[in-house]
Amino acid sequence: MAEDLRTSRPPGGSLSGLTDDEARDFHRVFMSSFIAFTIIAIVAHVLVWNWRPWIPGTAGYPVASAQVSAPAVATNR
Repeated sequence: MAEDLRTSRPPGGSLSGLTDDEARDFHRVFMSSFIAFTIIAIVAHVLVWNWRPWIPGTAGYPVASAQVSAPAVATNR
């Protein structure tokens, strides 16, 4: 019968092949990178929300639509 991969361990005791210290170091770097990425993403979302909210109020986007004027049309008569 096939061995269950969750219970079988290669020689050395780790499925990844890393020692405990290497695994801890990798986990530390991974978590630090993940937290930094998450903080940058949150800051970016807050800045974009301040620039242009993606859930408009009851008046819609009055500031954005007030700044847009009708295009000038040239007529050749």
